[in-house]
Amino acid sequence: MERNSWADQWDSNQSSGKTTDGGKEGGGGGGASTKYKEKVEAGLGKTKAAASSGLKKVKIGTSLGFNWVKDKYNKTTTKN
Repeated sequence: MERNSWADQWDSNQSSGKTTDGGKEGGGGGGASTKYKEKVEAGLGKTKAAASSGLKKVKIGTSLGFNWVKDKYNKTTTKN
C-alpha cells in the first residue's frame, strides 16, 4: 500500500497516473475552471482596492490622532 501525503491525494497531476475524478481525464473542465478563476481574480481585485482604501483611512486617522495628542501636550506645556 502506497502512502501519499494529504497534498498528493488532492493533486490532479499525480505521477502515478491515479485520478480522483473517477477516471475522467482532460476535456470539458477547462471552461468552468476558467470562469471561476476569473471570478476569483475579480474578487481579489475588489478586496485589494478595499484594503488599500481602508489602509489610507487608518493612516489619515492615526495621523490626526497623533497631531491632536501633540497639540494637547503643547498646550499644557506652554501655559507655564
